[in-house]
Amino acid sequence: MRRLRSLGVVLAAMAALLALPAAHAPAAQAADAPLSQGKTATASSEENAGTTAANAVDGNTGTRWSSAFTDDQWLQVDLGATAQVSQVVLTWETAYGKDYKVQISSDGSNWTDLQSVTGGDGGTDTLSVSGQGRYVRMLGVHRATQWGYSLWEFQVYGTTTGTPPVQGGGDLGPNVIVVDPSTPNLQAKFDSVFAQQESAQFGTGRYQFLLKPGTYNGINAQIGFYTSISGLGLNPDDTQINGDVTVDAGWFNGNATQNFWRSAENLAITPSNGTDRWAVAQAAPFRRIHVKGGLNLAPNGYGWASGGYIADSKIDGTVGPYSQQQWYTRDSSVGGWTNGVWNMTFSGVQGAPATDFATGSYTTLDNTPVSREKPFLYVDGSTYKVFVPAKRTNARGVSWPANAGTSIPLDQFYVVKPGATAATINQALAQGLNLLFTPGIYHLDQTIDVTRANTVVLGLGLATLVPDNGVDAMHVADVDGVKLAGFLIDAGTVNSDTLLRIGDPGSTADHSANPTTMQDVFVRIGGAGPGLATNSVVVNSNNVIIDHTWLWRADHGSGVGWTTNRADYGLRVNGNDVLATGLFVEHFNKYDVYWNGERGRTIFFQNEKAYDAPNAAAITHDGVVGYAAYKVADTVTTHEAWGLGSYCNYTADPTIVQSNGFQVPTGAGIRMHDLLVISLGGMGQYGHVVNTTGSPTSGTSTTPSKVVQFP
Repeated sequence: MRRLRSLGVVLAAMAALLALPAAHAPAAQAADAPLSQGKTATASSEENAGTTAANAVDGNTGTRWSSAFTDDQWLQVDLGATAQVSQVVLTWETAYGKDYKVQISSDGSNWTDLQSVTGGDGGTDTLSVSGQGRYVRMLGVHRATQWGYSLWEFQVYGTTTGTPPVQGGGDLGPNVIVVDPSTPNLQAKFDSVFAQQESAQFGTGRYQFLLKPGTYNGINAQIGFYTSISGLGLNPDDTQINGDVTVDAGWFNGNATQNFWRSAENLAITPSNGTDRWAVAQAAPFRRIHVKGGLNLAPNGYGWASGGYIADSKIDGTVGPYSQQQWYTRDSSVGGWTNGVWNMTFSGVQGAPATDFATGSYTTLDNTPVSREKPFLYVDGSTYKVFVPAKRTNARGVSWPANAGTSIPLDQFYVVKPGATAATINQALAQGLNLLFTPGIYHLDQTIDVTRANTVVLGLGLATLVPDNGVDAMHVADVDGVKLAGFLIDAGTVNSDTLLRIGDPGSTADHSANPTTMQDVFVRIGGAGPGLATNSVVVNSNNVIIDHTWLWRADHGSGVGWTTNRADYGLRVNGNDVLATGLFVEHFNKYDVYWNGERGRTIFFQNEKAYDAPNAAAITHDGVVGYAAYKVADTVTTHEAWGLGSYCNYTADPTIVQSNGFQVPTGAGIRMHDLLVISLGGMGQYGHVVNTTGSPTSGTSTTPSKVVQFP
């Protein structure tokens, strides 16, 4: 509605303005052009077409913005880049704000107060402030008149670095190989990358194959180290491979226990001989796959294998683990499951075998209490988008083709390419962009700070972050719904305190409606060279979901030794109501897992103790020999876990007898299901399974000692 005023009212208003005290005169700084002038302005409302938000930042005191005649109202300006703001000048028309706030934001969503004004009297308000951000707004709380809020000018002063804003979207960089069924020499492309990556366990190559929707005939995509293959459809069946996606262990003489760091996702496979082979170890997820046949998890010749993880997948035929030591499968369906060695755990899996842990290897939960599938890149027509699946509770079976969730266009992501700096990455985050790390190795001279709720940080091709000079690699604020997925953090040569921290220390917010998720995020200390970190991952926020991680202090490779790649703790959980599904943590100098939060839950845990402990004295603490693989703090009253295994292989001193694999309180709220410890070939032993319960291991037969229920 257009506001009409009588001539008398207008004249009275003009008289009032002429009588304003000198304190309201514009500041001397107004002679310089404000950062806000000519920038993009938006508002909660505009009274009419002649009083738009842009009028308040046009440098013309004869034009104005005015709002609807209600509280609350706001006017916001995008400065175009992060600035250090020192002064804000508001030149009011007759309809001024009696009570209002001036606020700043890095992303236009989360606001910090710069100054609150109460009892304002109109005219020109010159406010000295201090804050950093890209967006500044006036938030009107109480109007002084019956009209709305009206500003001749809204001027923001300060300094910028002169750095232009980071642009979202763009191409996917040099290490992403996008193909379609008509791509010439497609098999040769797969073969070329595999030849480079087959045995490059600590190499620098990183590759992502993206297959556009369609049918691919006669393909055998062999997947080596740091290589990922993904379909670009919204559903797995949009991308059909009549052939194979293969992982085997020929490079390591048929032993698959080191087939790490690779992935397959969002495809349908009709295997050429009826059964696909995915013979992997840790950090090799098989997600969102439809296998129209069987799946063999063992290498050719049935040598040892130490996997593994399947989620949101449908295997029409039978899954054969054969020589796989352990495996976790979540929210999937299988046509059958042939066997288990030590620890096969299932949650929400249709067709899973029944629990038989007392005499066998199976632990089966009908549902997964809380889950959210990993975000993934797909193509909508000619446009790339990232699909973010919705949270599920008590899930059973695959999430597709229903596909509840949201799509985010690629132009809302900073597409990070090799050579990008941490400063640019943080600038992109401050602008409100998400991150898509393309395959590569990224050295960080400052911590990546994720502060905005619902930010997505997604990696392709095992993108690798290396913190330099002792900085932490990444911090996530205590906010809702951050999604971290698909990248590797490799510790630098100078000790970092914490490679990944989720939530600030002392975080207390409830995120149960929209938890932060950490999926296929892996940590390595040593192996590719000396690395040091006191803590690998610290979770301070509540309700976090850790869905498939491998935190690994290297036992082989370069830069390996008791002090050379020192890393005291793998996972430390301080937040409450944290859930881990598929937790692999190995070889840390002290506790592999230390759980301090209440109501924590873990479904599947795999661990090896540090091979290189020099002697029992080096790991003796509080009169106890050895740090438990999984420690729940004495103060915790409620905790529950299913399907946990710890193995010792004390090659430096085989005489070590570790007191136990698991150490937990004994209150009524503590419930531990299906635990085992194993001495690998007699290289060290365990005295008990959990606390002082469970038979000791002995001899060289690699026979598990089990506890089905504790206490």
